Amino acid sequence: MKKIIFASCLLISNTIFSQTLKDLLKLKKDSLEKLAKEKTNSVLKGHSPAAVPALTNEEVIKGLKEALTVGTNNSSGMASKLDGFYKNPKIFIPWPEEAKDMKTRLTKLGMTKKIAEFETSLNRAAEEAALKAAPVFIDAITNMSLLDGFAILKGVDTAATNYLRKTTYNPLKDKFLPVVKEAVAKVKVTSYWLPLATAYNKLPGVKKQNPNLDEYVTNKAINGLMSLIADEEIKIRKDPMARVTDLLKKVFGT
Repeated sequence: MKKIIFASCLLISNTIFSQTLKDLLKLKKDSLEKLAKEKTNSVLKGHSPAAVPALTNEEVIKGLKEALTVGTNNSSGMASKLDGFYKNPKIFIPWPEEAKDMKTRLTKLGMTKKIAEFETSLNRAAEEAALKAAPVFIDAITNMSLLDGFAILKGVDTAATNYLRKTTYNPLKDKFLPVVKEAVAKVKVTSYWLPLATAYNKLPGVKKQNPNLDEYVTNKAINGLMSLIADEEIKIRKDPMARVTDLLKKVFGT
């Protein structure tokens, strides 16, 4: 009888020990699986599509220049269309500010139509010049000296365009001026200006006006195109669909 009781106790003890061991092993297994899952999620998170591979300064500089190049092509395409300047309030070229008194006097003389024709011719000249703007602007972008690409990448939404304007405006203007002169001649801006200037200069006591129209249209056309390029830069920074190359996706996908 004692042997039977001892055997029963031993069997119960072994059963309890076996169950306890199973529970411990299961707990250990669950713990290891949880740790492995956390590590896996951490690795996946670091390599998810939203994560951005490490960038070099050289890649950032190339990306910024590529963004400006894409922006230039898009902007010159928009600006060179009929009414690209004329019907865009943001870049419309108005009557020269230095001759505003002249415009006021001529308006009183009933020359509103002639004034409107002249303003239209200014914008037509800019639209014509925009047809050939891209190579000139892209040359300036290519030769633009950028040292710290990350500073511009992390700057304001138009930081690259602002840098382009700041560092290349004068050489850009020198190269773009002949393009504008050709456009001014083609749309005959001067022929619209002369009747107005002649009528005004006949008025007693007025200071004769003869603004440099080539210079005026050049400055306004450059500023207008820069404004459109800035808009394109903002799109590339904010809209993934605007990043049309692998480099743009890599650089601006932060």
